[in-house]
Amino acid sequence: MMRLAMRVLWPSFLAAILAEGFFFSLFDPLELIPASVEFTLSPLAAYTIGFFFFWAFCALASMLTYYLAAPQDGGEPPF
Repeated sequence: MMRLAMRVLWPSFLAAILAEGFFFSLFDPLELIPASVEFTLSPLAAYTIGFFFFWAFCALASMLTYYLAAPQDGGEPPF
């Protein structure tokens, strides 16, 4: 089970780092909140929430890839 977690979470962690870097280099976190909503969030908190969002999304994608790569007989994938 630990190997499965590391095979999924480590690549998704690295992909989330890249995704967050690209996303927040294009968008300011304070500009993503609509002007009509009174919501105070520091930029560091927005970066943190964004990172965990990207990490969860990348983990789901990695898990789907892991299970789609599994052999039909139910064995473990070759990687």
